[in-house]
Amino acid sequence: MEELSNITNQVVNEIQNTETKNIIIETKEILTPEQRMAIDTIRRVKNPFIMIGVKEVMKDLNVCETIAYRIFKRNDFPSINIGKSNQIMLISYLIWKMSKRV
Repeated sequence: MEELSNITNQVVNEIQNTETKNIIIETKEILTPEQRMAIDTIRRVKNPFIMIGVKEVMKDLNVCETIAYRIFKRNDFPSINIGKSNQIMLISYLIWKMSKRV
């Protein structure tokens, strides 16, 4: 439980300690609240293109390693699987996670 709190604190600190980027998104469609939330989160993350692995996903979702590997093999999970290396871009992971929570 303490590890989960540490991970949550790290993510919160990373979001709070970053400057707001001037990301301009122009669309003719009206954005849903979920889409606005996703855009706001992406603006606050220091490096949304960093790659994370199975261990980080496992800790974030609070699942065992076997379940984390099963998640990486799902068709709707946007990961990069090269040999034994399973990676996912942080921005893709956040969008996937938000879409599953709605």
